[in-house]
Amino acid sequence: MSIRIQPLALAVLFSILSLGAVADDRLRILHINDHHSHLDPEPGELDLAGLDEVEVEIGGLARVAALIARARGADPEVLVLHAGDAITGTPYHSLFDGEADAAAMREICFDAFALGNHEFDGGDAGLAHFLRALNPSDGAGCRTPVLAANVVPASGTPLAPRGEAPLIDSHVVLERGGARIGIVGLDIAGKTRRSSSPLPSTRFLDERETAQREIDALTAQGVEHIVLLTHYQYANDLALARALRGVDVIVGGDSHSLLGDGFAPLGLNPVGPYPSRVHDLDGNPVCVVQAWQYATLVGELEVVFDTAGRVRECAGTPRLLLGDTFTLDGAPLDPEVEAQVRAQIARTPELESIAPDPAVAAVIARYADQVATLGAQVVGEVSADLCFERIPGEGQSARCDRRATRVHGGDIQQLVAHAYLARGARADVALLNAGAVRVDLPAGPVTLADVYRLLPFGNTLVELALSGAELRALLEGALASFLDGPGSNGAYPYAANLRWTLDLSRPAGERLSALSFRRRGETHWRPLGDDDRLSLITNSFLAAGRDGYDGLAAIVGHDIGTTDAQVFIEYLQRDLGGAAPGAALLAVPPRVSPLPCTEYSTQRLIGRDGDERRADPEVPALCTSAG
Repeated sequence: MSIRIQPLALAVLFSILSLGAVADDRLRILHINDHHSHLDPEPGELDLAGLDEVEVEIGGLARVAALIARARGADPEVLVLHAGDAITGTPYHSLFDGEADAAAMREICFDAFALGNHEFDGGDAGLAHFLRALNPSDGAGCRTPVLAANVVPASGTPLAPRGEAPLIDSHVVLERGGARIGIVGLDIAGKTRRSSSPLPSTRFLDERETAQREIDALTAQGVEHIVLLTHYQYANDLALARALRGVDVIVGGDSHSLLGDGFAPLGLNPVGPYPSRVHDLDGNPVCVVQAWQYATLVGELEVVFDTAGRVRECAGTPRLLLGDTFTLDGAPLDPEVEAQVRAQIARTPELESIAPDPAVAAVIARYADQVATLGAQVVGEVSADLCFERIPGEGQSARCDRRATRVHGGDIQQLVAHAYLARGARADVALLNAGAVRVDLPAGPVTLADVYRLLPFGNTLVELALSGAELRALLEGALASFLDGPGSNGAYPYAANLRWTLDLSRPAGERLSALSFRRRGETHWRPLGDDDRLSLITNSFLAAGRDGYDGLAAIVGHDIGTTDAQVFIEYLQRDLGGAAPGAALLAVPPRVSPLPCTEYSTQRLIGRDGDERRADPEVPALCTSAG
């Protein structure tokens, strides 16, 4: 396929410029966000040439690097940005603690990188380890400014060691086309505090106030243009732009938002135009962009400024990076159909067939062999897709119809909760947050790589004791953290040996009813009383009071020292397969099936609109009626 050197956006802009007024300058930005240790390409499906779900390899950081290198070759002044959440999500992070990501990012050499909430999943010390790998102390090679103006680590902590420069900055000023560009980093404050693991001493400041303060300071220094590099979610970025003065561009992340109307005919679901345009408090245009997720797409933005330095026009193209092999249901395409597919790709600006960058591919290959050797080992066999969902029926699964999860929620979170319970020596009840689990578990073999992709954070399990009243308050508090506050819906609870009715239309503190539980080893359910004493097993993240489960931080527990991924592997091998502790992986992988519906923690759910979510006979839930 021929390579398009000049994007369609340039033609649009040049035609604008030819109409009259000459702009002082323009700015070209390439950007990604939320690659989450997805260094390798992803399997993808697109509607092409009249066919649904043509299979093609999508993305990979080496393809991202290839497009960036090509753009820099054509225009050395292009600005290359990463809007955060570089790490956690695949075995590359689980095995190498961010070092593989850092090595690939150094080869690409981003002009700036904003911190995301998941950068703090390993605490401030884990983040410091990643940043030192990204910017080694020997100063060799690329040096990437790491930005988060609203993150203030305490002196003497890993991110601000005494006697050294802090590892993060508030902004960086770069020159492009004779103009100075101020790039300000922002992290999503409330979500990072609640849903990640920063030190209590690390402060997270208000995003809007911090942004305006930085904009004013940079403008006073004579900086001509301001770019906010945010990890703050698309909807928040739009609202932020309207609440500020002096911002020109917001390059964002966190919400994994696919922008660009041209993706809809391809079978994808864009949530807004690329770029999105709003106006600031003074009525001046602001361009807002985001680039989906997992190194599958690179955003290309062109901004033209008028003689006063204000945005006059912005245009661009988000480019989905494709491989060069196409199949349908696993079989090669008919040559005539393949020619039609390639012709459609050639005329679709949003699609870019591009070969991986050899240098970045070589960096990734140094780590890939270890990931592949370990990850290929099979630990189970799933009989049907186990759907990922957070709040029941809200449609976050990549594989399942939302109608299949509308009553009980995520099948895979429910199974992980039962794995927790099986590992607890004394636990009556197991509890986890929906966000502890990251993906669906598709039907077929389950490999170690699948498990580490499913449970990537390295959380250990913690046993503790509490009362029925404390447990009810914890659950209500977690629900309120995202229904009434800024928290993530990853706080939605899943449990084993505990079930409830949930009414999302009720006020805080009154949403749960019909709470019942089972003691360890019992088969009958009993109502949960305030004075009941229970042993609970949960993950170390919740035990630290994160994700709205604040009360757990005050309860002293016992950390068993085993990660949730290892616990899930043991559950498959021992509890489902009958393997002895410490034995080699079973030659015949154990069969994994959905649990009985009676074992699901959410038994009934009334939505925010007051209507009860009922099963859809056309798309039944995966759980079974037995039990």
